[in-house]
Amino acid sequence: MRSSKPKDFRSIPSATGGIARLACARLRELGKDVKAVLSKAGLRLEEADDPTARLEVRTQIKLLELAAEELRDDFLGFHLARSFDLRELGLVYYVMASSEQLADALRNAERYSRINTDGARLRFKLDGTADIAIDYVNVDRDSDRHQIEFWLVTLMRICRQLTDSRIAARRLKVRHSRAGSPMKFKSFFGTDVEFDADADEIIFPASIASLPIVGRDTYLNKLLRRYAEEALACQPELRASNHSRVERIMPQLLPHGRAGISEVARELRMSSRTLSRKLRDEGVTSDLLT
Repeated sequence: MRSSKPKDFRSIPSATGGIARLACARLRELGKDVKAVLSKAGLRLEEADDPTARLEVRTQIKLLELAAEELRDDFLGFHLARSFDLRELGLVYYVMASSEQLADALRNAERYSRINTDGARLRFKLDGTADIAIDYVNVDRDSDRHQIEFWLVTLMRICRQLTDSRIAARRLKVRHSRAGSPMKFKSFFGTDVEFDADADEIIFPASIASLPIVGRDTYLNKLLRRYAEEALACQPELRASNHSRVERIMPQLLPHGRAGISEVARELRMSSRTLSRKLRDEGVTSDLLT
């Protein structure tokens, strides 16, 4: 399935650009030409250095890949996530850090993560296990490695820091490929990584959900959630593309050998012809859905 740049600005996801700025700082630290790398990604130095400017998520992903090549660091996202101050995440972090239990913190993250990026959705599910998943929205997941690894490492760091415990994952699933299972991942997460998986997901024992947050503060949390609701209301509503909806449904159908356009269209409650037309309108061909 091929995609082109969305025609409707509401389907172009953006982010605060914090990861991009961390990458630029690493480039500067090692004496690299930051301006040249930014130019290849289609960014100006002023944009990248402005903490108030939001960047297109696709541009951030491209910048991280270019920076990784320049730095010869195939694990750039992993390394950036290990070393930055979690407080740089801003309001969302402080809402989590003042929550009562880890489950509350993760539910707050699920609700408010769009403040930081509307190119991904965080999902928290507590049912036998405690699962934290990240779904990309209107972004080609296949184009990314570094950003998703950054977020998975960051989520694990947050869970450990907020509970002051060395919790380990039961399973870690990642959609993209890597040769083997890098030891640095196993050492950090406490489990082998399942690459080429059907989701980007950290799976914990259910017991971690009830761990108390060391900095919990009911009154502060109530105040911060009010600010977060106001910030969320100011975010432009991002319309999910049919392309992204198809990408979410296909992994559910593939294990059953049913991923043709008629099956996908049925799941989306529309006809095959309508789905094909809507995908064409978004610049996407349905070659693989036949």
